[in-house]
Order: sequence, then structure tokens, then C-alpha cells
Amino acid sequence: MASLRKSVPKPKSAAGRTPSKRSPLHLEAESYLNKAPRIAIALSGGLDSVVLLDSICRAINKANPSPTIFAFHIHHGLQKAADEWLLFCEALAKKYRVAFDFRLLHIDTAQNAGNIEARARSARYEALTELCAYHGIEDLLLAHHQNDQAETILLQLLRGAGVAGLSSMPESRIRASTTKQVTSITLWRPLLQLSRAELEAYARAHKLKWIEDPSNRSSKYRRNAIRKTVLPKLEIIQPGATANLARSAELLAQAQHLLDRLALHDGKKIHNLKRNSLSAQPLLDLNASDPAAANNLLRYWLKAAGLAMPSQERQQAWWADLVKARSDAKLELLHDGYSIRLWRGQLQISASVQSEESEQGEWTFVSIPAKSDHGGLPAAWLTKAKKTGAIEFRERRGAERLQVTATGPRKTLKNLYQENAVPPWQRHTPLLYIEDELIAVAGVGVSYPHLVFTGRRMLPEWKPTSDARGTAS
Repeated sequence: MASLRKSVPKPKSAAGRTPSKRSPLHLEAESYLNKAPRIAIALSGGLDSVVLLDSICRAINKANPSPTIFAFHIHHGLQKAADEWLLFCEALAKKYRVAFDFRLLHIDTAQNAGNIEARARSARYEALTELCAYHGIEDLLLAHHQNDQAETILLQLLRGAGVAGLSSMPESRIRASTTKQVTSITLWRPLLQLSRAELEAYARAHKLKWIEDPSNRSSKYRRNAIRKTVLPKLEIIQPGATANLARSAELLAQAQHLLDRLALHDGKKIHNLKRNSLSAQPLLDLNASDPAAANNLLRYWLKAAGLAMPSQERQQAWWADLVKARSDAKLELLHDGYSIRLWRGQLQISASVQSEESEQGEWTFVSIPAKSDHGGLPAAWLTKAKKTGAIEFRERRGAERLQVTATGPRKTLKNLYQENAVPPWQRHTPLLYIEDELIAVAGVGVSYPHLVFTGRRMLPEWKPTSDARGTAS
């Protein structure tokens, strides 16, 4: 059963002082309170998130204008007391007069039981992202602190991680969203500079109440074992070890920033930014002359697409497959639920074969400024077609033709796909029809005879919702 904590023994800071009632928010992180119209706080009910909620609510009194605050709770259902935690967080939000919402998750503990922590964490981030998108929120605050950072860097060391993994958690990062309301969400960690002892002191000074998760006492989870056993012993061997580990993570993050700049430099003639692809042969040439630089570029490319870092063994296997493949070969490498495909000498990331049939998206119509020289479809025609149900999305059948230039002939979609270098796995998006005429094809263009260049007009665009990730996560 979860226990409700009201006070803790009076802790000391690293310098031996008793921390004051000052806000635990990192000063540089407070600036967004004056910019964001609405922010969200991930509220688990534990000490860290309760301190974050309290300090944010106190800080907004200084913000002008004050943002609207939401508290989001994720109900994992992994503990018997999870329902009580939900009720506690809802009551807490009501006490602070902030909006509240939650998500219920079902995590199959029988499947890959040894990786429950990672799956729960991933599901939690996905659920929080969905909540932010639903409420139109672009700034999400997380309550990770200095001890969390130290634990993370030790876990990464045990996994044999490189610089990217050891740089651990940044104070802010962008997470992609796939909704129309919000395209990206910034994750903030304003408590990252402070230790748990300092947060406990703040909570005691303000007489805060919070929930203790009983699973935190179990050493069967690696993070708990590090928290309960390893870090305390390291503090005995080297006082200030926790802060030093967190500082190392910050320095490694700076090193990773330089490695990313190096990847951009090395990828100038290899990385096609428009298509987010890598030219296979120049990449292989780089690997032959400088394997470290080639691996760094490959990892940067995967990170930019939001994919997990591959193991060293997997990367070595990829290089072997690429060396064996002919320049015109079709090669598919599965990784992190996505496919890395070699087509026309280019490596591209796409949805996996299993998910291609269910790949979804939508046609949207974007307004064109009146003074623009770009052509578009007459807005009045589109409005009428929408009211009469004359706008349709149809699957490709094989005999379709389209004229996409002023003087060019009508061509088959097969020829147009080839001319525009559209990969085969991206040729299954629905075709846009209006009044039984083919109007637009994703990756190809719009029917030129239907375009007008004056008056109110709009241009159709295909927005995939299950394509390869394009933002670092």
C-alpha cells in the first residue's frame, strides 16, 4: 500500500547548509513561464512532481501574463494503489486550482517481463505527448532531478553506452507530435540541477504531502538497486559523487553537441536533408577511411529521425550488409520498429513492412497568399465540393494519369513516381479526387489544368501520420 508522506528528517545541502524555502526551479528554466500561454506538469504524486507543481504554482504569481497550468497523470496500473494515486493527484490539482487530465495504460507484464521499466517509461512519454497534443500544449515539465541524472548515467555505463547515452537527460528537448494542433512539444526539466535532499527540504519547509511508491523499495529493478545500494556507497567513497556524475553528464552532452556538428560537416555530401536520406556509396567510402566518423554520422541520422541507438554489433552487421549490396540493390534493415531501406543508392527510413498497409495520413488544404505567384485550386470550388461530398480519397488502381506541368503531357503515375524518385513503399497513399477527377498525388504534384493563379485559392498537401520520425526524441 502506498504511504502518504508529510515530512522528512531535516536534510543538509552539499555545503552543509539547511536549504531555504527558495523556489527549486532552475533560474534559466523560469523564462518560459513568461512565454508559454499554457504549460503542463507530469504529476505522478511522488515527492519530485509535487515539489514541481508547488514551485510552478508559486512562480506563476510572478509571471506576466500567467500561463494556464495543466497537471497530467499517467495511470500505469502496475501497482495495487494506482487508483488511489490517481485520486490523490486529482485532488491535488483541485487544491492548486489547475486543470487536470489523465490516461490509463495497459502494460502486459507477461510479455518481456524483464523490460517492464523501459516499456512503462516509453508508454508514459507517448501518453503525455498525446495529452499535450489534445490540449494544445507545447511545453511539458518533468520532475527529474540530480539524483535521477546520476542514476541514469550509471545505468548507461553498465549498458556500455557511448557519449550520446552517457549525456543522459538534457534540461530541455523537442519531442515530435503527430497531430494538427501541436507539431512539437518541448520537454523541460527545471529541477535537474537540484538533489533529492534539496527537494525534500523544500517539501518539509512548505509542509507538502506526497505519495511513496512501494516499488521504489524493491531492489529487483536496476535503477532502484543503484539508488539504494550503489550511490550511497559512492557518496561514502567520494562525497559529492552524485553531483559529480550529473556534472559529467552535462559535459558529455556538450561533447555530443560537438559530435553532432561533426556529423553535419561529414554529411554535407552524404546526407540529403530534403529527403532525410544517406547516399550509400559515399557513406561506405567514409567508413573505409574513417569508421568512427561514419558511425557517428549514422547514429546522428538515426537520432534525428527519433530512432533508438543501435548496438555496436548491429551497426557492424549493417556495414557488412551494405558492403555486399550492389549499388542498385534493394536492401531492408529493421530497427526500432522501422525499416532502413536501400533504394537507388539511398538509405531511407520508413514505416516497417508490417505497418505499411495501415499507414495513415490526410489530405489538407493550405491557403495561398493573394500576392503569391503560386497556383492553387479555387477556394470556392473546394468549399462547394466539400459540401456536396465531391472530395474523395481513392486507392491507386494502375491506369491513372496526371498532368503536373503547363506544357507537359498527361503521364502515368508509374512514370511520375519514377521521375520524382518516390520510393515504392511511398506509393500507397490515397489519391485525391474531386468531382471524379484526379486532382493530386502525394510526392508527385497537383493537376495543372485545375490550378488558378488569382483570387482565393488553396493547395492540397498530403500529411502522413505514421511515417518515419523526423524529430529527435
